[in-house]
Amino acid sequence: MKSKILFTLLFFIVLCFPQFAGITFGAAKMQSNFVDIKEVIPQIQLDIRYYGPHNFLGEGVDGYLAPKCILTNEAAEALSNVQKELEPFSLTLKIYDCYRPQRAVDHFVKWAKEIDNVKTRKEFYPTVDKRNLFKDGYIDSKSSHSRGSTVDLTIVPLPAPKQPKYIPGQKLSECYLPTQKRFPDNSIDMGTGFDCFHELSNTANKNINRQQKANRLLLKTLMEKHGFKNYDLEWWHYTLKNEPYPNTYFDFIIE
Repeated sequence: MKSKILFTLLFFIVLCFPQFAGITFGAAKMQSNFVDIKEVIPQIQLDIRYYGPHNFLGEGVDGYLAPKCILTNEAAEALSNVQKELEPFSLTLKIYDCYRPQRAVDHFVKWAKEIDNVKTRKEFYPTVDKRNLFKDGYIDSKSSHSRGSTVDLTIVPLPAPKQPKYIPGQKLSECYLPTQKRFPDNSIDMGTGFDCFHELSNTANKNINRQQKANRLLLKTLMEKHGFKNYDLEWWHYTLKNEPYPNTYFDFIIE
């Protein structure tokens, strides 16, 4: 009788919520196939935005108890190959986000429903109505980051310039402004800041200047060469093509 009830329940879930068909949710403990990127690429730069307040929520995000980049071994090794190609030219990768716990994605969803909470709008979504974040595809109930093989990143010159620290409450500037007018980032100029909810963030946007296009192309070419694919609406977002967990969303804490 219990098995019949369980089957009926599962059938109802798949029928009413087809987006969950074929999807599994991983254990709340870090799997052996995951690694801290610093163990693979000790010299890589980190600016883990969801650990601190400099992000579109304006606060630390659930599940980020340490400013670490956790990835599957496969993604980490592929990223190491990208790093090796950059270093002879006095360049290095900088990471904004890697594995993202499902609870962090849930935090994003909760924030998106708080329509009156717009304290970061001027920098991260100055031209977007917060009520449209779901419809426009900026926020979703699931993220490829939770599968462990997606990374948000950029390129930084070496020796790496000092990265200014964001202080909550300081004046914000629109993320699509020229580099000297938006919040300082020590990376090469990619045309917008990270997590900029704006059309200029589209990887192939034609309205950025020649140098910005070249910088994006450099990142894209190297990432694709070593097995990653870009999300065309975000120049910083790459997922390993042959990711080991294409249908599993993990929720272990980053600590």
